[in-house]
Amino acid sequence: MTGNVWLSIRATLMLFLLNWSQCIQYNGLTVDPPENLTILDPGHLGSLQIHWSPPASLLNMKDCHKRFQLEYFNTYEDQWTIIRTSKRTYSAQFDLGKQVQVRVYTLLKGSCTNGSEVKSARYTELIKEPTSTGLVGTAVQDFVCVFHRMEYVECKWERDPKQPANSLPTLYFWHNELEQTEECPKYIISNGIRSGCTFTGKSLPDFTDINFCVNGSSPEGPMKPSFITLQIQNHVKPAATQILQLQARPDTQLELSWESPAGKVPKNCLEWEVEHSEEGPDGNHLSVRLAMKLTLLSISDKSRICVRVRSKMHKYCANEGFWSDWSVWTCYPEKVSGAKQGWDVIALCTYVTVAIITVLLLSLCVWALLRVSRLVTKLDSLSVSLFASKSIVSVVEP
Repeated sequence: MTGNVWLSIRATLMLFLLNWSQCIQYNGLTVDPPENLTILDPGHLGSLQIHWSPPASLLNMKDCHKRFQLEYFNTYEDQWTIIRTSKRTYSAQFDLGKQVQVRVYTLLKGSCTNGSEVKSARYTELIKEPTSTGLVGTAVQDFVCVFHRMEYVECKWERDPKQPANSLPTLYFWHNELEQTEECPKYIISNGIRSGCTFTGKSLPDFTDINFCVNGSSPEGPMKPSFITLQIQNHVKPAATQILQLQARPDTQLELSWESPAGKVPKNCLEWEVEHSEEGPDGNHLSVRLAMKLTLLSISDKSRICVRVRSKMHKYCANEGFWSDWSVWTCYPEKVSGAKQGWDVIALCTYVTVAIITVLLLSLCVWALLRVSRLVTKLDSLSVSLFASKSIVSVVEP
């Protein structure tokens, strides 16, 4: 019995090796790589069209299905992307500022290969070097786009320190709903220099690759272009939450609630972060913690609890995004008695100071009036004396 099992295993193994060797032999001798590999640039800021033709040796083959394996180096992800297709053309996104690498294999499957899929041992490859235009070190830096409240997009960049004075950056963009590239509709000006671009309304579609290019000119020559590709739903920044409430419950706990921020971000696409701060009777900060969801807080008679929240698109609606600004602090109780007393003391001191200054000003005014009155009295007395003297002299004369 053991011998029969062993013979069966050997027969299966030999059959597998025979088929494998046939596939290898067929692959090495008859499956040629595609021909006439070309890369066309239609002027869409990095969206290139790749074309190829089947090998001439397979043009008359009818008993096998022909497919192709396209491989290109994705510089945005720093890895090779593999596509299998029966078509003879494919569009892929590339960073035109870097080297473009493309290669393609032939795949056969059918009766001619005993049902196995065989790939050509060799491939056809095409490498295109980037166009070296623009002054070295003049490309813009830190290009960032933010989709504010899902209502408008702001793309901003920083000026390279080596960029010549009086440079004029220009932004162009393209997506598959446009026939040709377009220029920024409204530039952002900072200190007299273009530092970004604003897109209002639905001028940029979501879930679609959008290609940007920032280049420009200067008195010393053209700026080196920068190429960026992104999808705006991954760059949403919600508005800050405006309404936040803390309410005391009968079970000595606080219930925290808030309303969704303004804007067009769907409520079910938001995740929240809560910051909790507690202060003791002496005003010292006791604790701070962050939580993704927090609705109940314990009430302490000798402390004051403050909270604030912010939001972000969660991973089920977008691959990434930006946190909103924090809401203003909301506290319970709203005013602490110690703080109120402190404010009363400050108010009392203010009132006393104002009263003292008022008394001093009134005293100064009374003193000034008395001085003026005395001066007037003296002048009147002097006038009477002079008048009397003149009268006596006039009587003595003959």
